[in-house]
Amino acid sequence: MLKIQKQPVMMTVLYALIPLAVAGVYWFGWRALVIYLVVFFFGVLSESLMARYFNMKTSSSVFVTCMLYAISLPPTLPLWIAAVGIVFGIVFGKMVFGGFGKNVFNPAITGRAFVYISFGVPMTSNFIPPAPEVHGWFPGGFGTYFPEVDAVGTATPLSLQATGEHIPFLDLFIGNVSGSIGEASALLVLIGGLYIIKKKAANWRLTVSSLLAFLVLQGLLYVVGIDGAINPLYALVSGSFLLGAFFMITDPISASQSTNIGRWIYGAVFGAMVVVIRIFANWPAAISFSILLVNMFAPLLDQMIKKRKLKMKEDSS
Repeated sequence: MLKIQKQPVMMTVLYALIPLAVAGVYWFGWRALVIYLVVFFFGVLSESLMARYFNMKTSSSVFVTCMLYAISLPPTLPLWIAAVGIVFGIVFGKMVFGGFGKNVFNPAITGRAFVYISFGVPMTSNFIPPAPEVHGWFPGGFGTYFPEVDAVGTATPLSLQATGEHIPFLDLFIGNVSGSIGEASALLVLIGGLYIIKKKAANWRLTVSSLLAFLVLQGLLYVVGIDGAINPLYALVSGSFLLGAFFMITDPISASQSTNIGRWIYGAVFGAMVVVIRIFANWPAAISFSILLVNMFAPLLDQMIKKRKLKMKEDSS
């Protein structure tokens, strides 16, 4: 029998992600739901087997990991690749460190980065238009397994804007664009993100610092005319930055959590790094790699700040 370690904070985050998951079905059809089911089955299975081996319970956080990973995938991704990624993320991003509370990296992002590097073409070259463009606003994706299109495309809204193409802000904000399953709707990400902050399931300093750093640096590069730097407000609602700022860098384990100063620095570095990678590296996976990089330095950052505070206290005494 599967033993679940109850974690109310993690369940709060999961509830906030449900509207994004439902919207993913509306935008891209019922195949999105199939991806969810595959990811949850293999994700929970892999954690439960590892937990049994280590004589511990399966944590509620696995549901959040599965949901974040699933909605970050392209709707066309082969199901077996989705399964491979979540197993890798759970096993090598979490359980090999000793399970929940001991992992250095965000397991959902670990899994996504692995399949992005290993299966680049299906992760970056097979995007489809949202179902309402093909089947009408109602029933949208609820009326089809998969939007019937003549061909898939390689361009995301972010890459199209970088080349000078204009996409209506409202489409970007509500999610009527191509992209990964659950990252498109900035509106739903904002609603869910504010909900988990209000419920204290996420620390607002991490999110605010990342947003400020992102907007300031993006705005500066846009004003001076750097090639590929788009309007900061359009950049904010394009791609998965908001999803990362509200739901991923606020992970209570892999983020800097010991001091408020550490949280401000951690979030700011993440926001700035996303801008740098997006513009100068032209890398669609800027969010994933930025999160993994700040995850890597979070323990060192916390240790340095603690030592600094201790030294100041000793000097003043």
